[in-house]
Amino acid sequence: MTNSAGKVSSVALSVGIATGVYGISFGALSVTAGFDIWQTLALSVLMFSGGSQFAFVAVGFADLATAVTSAWLVGVRNGFYALSLAPMLETKGLRKIVAAQLTIDETAAVSTSRQTLDEQRKGFWLTGISVFVFWNLATVLGAFLGEQIGDPETFGLDAAAAVALFALVWPRIQSSAGAVIASTAIIASVLFSMVLPSGPPVLLGALCAVLVGFALNRGKRE
Repeated sequence: MTNSAGKVSSVALSVGIATGVYGISFGALSVTAGFDIWQTLALSVLMFSGGSQFAFVAVGFADLATAVTSAWLVGVRNGFYALSLAPMLETKGLRKIVAAQLTIDETAAVSTSRQTLDEQRKGFWLTGISVFVFWNLATVLGAFLGEQIGDPETFGLDAAAAVALFALVWPRIQSSAGAVIASTAIIASVLFSMVLPSGPPVLLGALCAVLVGFALNRGKRE
């Protein structure tokens, strides 16, 4: 049990650090897009959803309605995470509000990759706290660096969190069905991104993956 708890803690810490590195990229891009350091930090603390934050600063104050809509579309997935995680967490009161704020890609990935209920809950909370702390610290650092950092993509900072998340979900997509579903989501998202603005391609790709998964599962039962 001790080894298991230690493993969950190490995974949560590693995900937090990897995501924090990604936060440097956001802080730098936000400042160079015209947001000041306090606005940038507010986005990380209150919105706390990397994809939505990037979508928001990409449009910025030039078209606030579009910025909000884009951020909302990208963040809709967190609502679906909440539906699946709520029965496992069984939170109430203030803890439920905090859990809602911490429901993101990383906490969903770590918690659902654990085997026991206790590990799933620890995975969620430890990862959520780790990511929140490192993400916001990195946001401040990135905002201070600002234009001095140059293009964050040069250092591969934009890919750090994505790589960590992919490593977590990899064991779940090694089966033939998992590979088909994952490939469907990737291909559909890329194709939709060629004709649609940021946000909808991800949702439509996920919808296609769900439909394929449902069809595969139904065929297996039959």
